[in-house]
Amino acid sequence: MSSTDVMFDEFDATKREKLIVYLLGAIQFVHILDFVILMPLGPMLMRTFNVTTSQFGLLVSSYTFAAGISNFLASIIADRFERKRILQVCFIGFLIGTGLCAFAPNFELLLGARIFAGVFGGVLNAVVFALIPDLIPPKRRGTANGIVMSAFSVSSVIGVPIGLALAEMFSWHAPFLFIVAIGLIAFVLATLILPLIHNKSPAKSPVDTLKTFYHIATEAIHIEGFLLTSFLAFGIFMIVPFISPSMVKNVGLAESDLKYIYLFGGTATVFSARWIGRLCDRLGSFRVMTWVAFLSFIPLILITHLGVTPLALTLVVTTTFMMTGSGRFIPAMTLLSLVVDPKKRGTFMGLENAFRQLSSGVASLVAGLIIYEGANGTLERFNLLGYAAVTVTFMAWLMARRISKKSGIQ
Repeated sequence: MSSTDVMFDEFDATKREKLIVYLLGAIQFVHILDFVILMPLGPMLMRTFNVTTSQFGLLVSSYTFAAGISNFLASIIADRFERKRILQVCFIGFLIGTGLCAFAPNFELLLGARIFAGVFGGVLNAVVFALIPDLIPPKRRGTANGIVMSAFSVSSVIGVPIGLALAEMFSWHAPFLFIVAIGLIAFVLATLILPLIHNKSPAKSPVDTLKTFYHIATEAIHIEGFLLTSFLAFGIFMIVPFISPSMVKNVGLAESDLKYIYLFGGTATVFSARWIGRLCDRLGSFRVMTWVAFLSFIPLILITHLGVTPLALTLVVTTTFMMTGSGRFIPAMTLLSLVVDPKKRGTFMGLENAFRQLSSGVASLVAGLIIYEGANGTLERFNLLGYAAVTVTFMAWLMARRISKKSGIQ
């Protein structure tokens, strides 16, 4: 019996609920894979289009900028439309954008295609998580969220290695075509399986929604929450887009070795995420946040200082980086879920998601401006990103401590 089957035995859901959760997880897998695949393709794309590190940083950040802005704007009017229809429209737009990426003949058109995909992909991500409380009862909702969120790890373990293998066999176009192919299957299944979901509460006018956004966004505890996750996102996305280029240019790995970074890192994260989550329940979210945040300093510094290194040792560093980098968000989000008023949680999470995506985009853009490719082909000043990431992570921990003290939650 697989681990997924065990989870569903505990989930004790109906067959239809299981099917819906699998389907939402598949949609999330497609979206996440489209977002992350660009980064391991970095060395190939930089070579193909002869782009600088700052241009590659712009390529990565363009998606998150577009997703953050569209997510914010869509949340103002989302309640005025039926959710399945929103998902279908956004899914089609997302697949068109990804298809355009596959056929982009130059850097400028690839950048435009990434922005187009991000506009629809950001909203698609939000709709997937909005459908869970619409379709899954509260007593089974936590497990459903966990299964859908595991799409990130699955995309790292399965999707990225397959995508990189296709790029090696054919070209960098192939991973995007692969994403479109599996996305079309998921779209057809969503059209056939998902029910129509009508909002039971009267939709607010855009003006009233903006007023609500203003009041929620300006509450002190909410601002601190936005800063907490934005700092964490900034710290991690200064480094993540340039891991693959640095592994090839600085560490000396072959491009064919990059898939192992995501295979090992993603597999380890599947287990570490559950372990960190259980520790939050037992020890308190801020205590766990403290341990994970400070432990993350080690791989943050190591990964940005690696020179020529054997593959085995490199995988130890990159795997630890992925475990602690993603693991920091678990106690942070758990802490915020305990301090935010449940009546305001939906709007808060929408705003938090938008701010976090924008922060990720800014981080990628800033990092691309800091580092550059030296005369010998190595990425220069990459070590500075490690120091900056440690500093921003410490600022996030200070914010978490402030929230913990004000709320009395450990």
